[in-house]
Amino acid sequence: MAAKMQTAERVSQTDSSDNYVFQRSLLAYYHAAKLVSGTVLEIGTGSGYGINVIAPSATRFMTIDKFETKIDTSDMDNVEFRQMTVPPIDLPSSSVDFVISFQVIEHIKDDVDFVSEIHRILRPGGCFIVSTPNAAMSLTRNPWHVREYSIDEFDRLMGNYFADIERCGVFGNEKVMKYYEKNRASVRRIAKLDFLDLQHRLPRWMLKIPYDILNRLNRRFLLARNRKLTTDIAMDDYSISPVADGCFDLYYIARKVEE
Repeated sequence: MAAKMQTAERVSQTDSSDNYVFQRSLLAYYHAAKLVSGTVLEIGTGSGYGINVIAPSATRFMTIDKFETKIDTSDMDNVEFRQMTVPPIDLPSSSVDFVISFQVIEHIKDDVDFVSEIHRILRPGGCFIVSTPNAAMSLTRNPWHVREYSIDEFDRLMGNYFADIERCGVFGNEKVMKYYEKNRASVRRIAKLDFLDLQHRLPRWMLKIPYDILNRLNRRFLLARNRKLTTDIAMDDYSISPVADGCFDLYYIARKVEE
């Protein structure tokens, strides 16, 4: 039986073709787990692979997503899932110590209100830990994203509400960059078929499904021809350092200044 085609926007820890993206995403959680404590809110549960990483560091861990999840958290007394579309965020002001949100803000239409709401629900001294793709490293238009940010654009957005920001990025080593270059070459071959440049001419809603199918097929193509390279990439092949143009993701830690 053929493998089920799932959206490439939901990264899977079980699909080897996702490994390049999954290991990068996993690092965001492990780095955050060293920082968080108290009441932690995650915006964007996804497939839930971050729950077991974050929950041990939290007194209370709430994870929310706009989609219903079948993730079983019954054996974790401090974990609660809520189905919620944001913004707004249905929580009291100054009620959360940390908010984490990885690869979500690029999907949010009203990103200013989103950041405002996070600032509102954070207690003074609390932190918003957020990641989002670095537009400079994107290989093609992603119609599932409302927008992607340059460093300067993300600085301005976050600076609207947070004065104390640690500006970091997620970088890859030589192994990761070798995969990235193979991916870029493959995407360029596919893009040549779009001689009318429809990816930039058509509205996002028309492009989502074709993009998703091609993205998934491309990942499986790369896996089939570069299995060892794809599957050997590990979380330690990525690192978090001060932000710069060559990072894959912007990874910011914004602290709510005590009043």
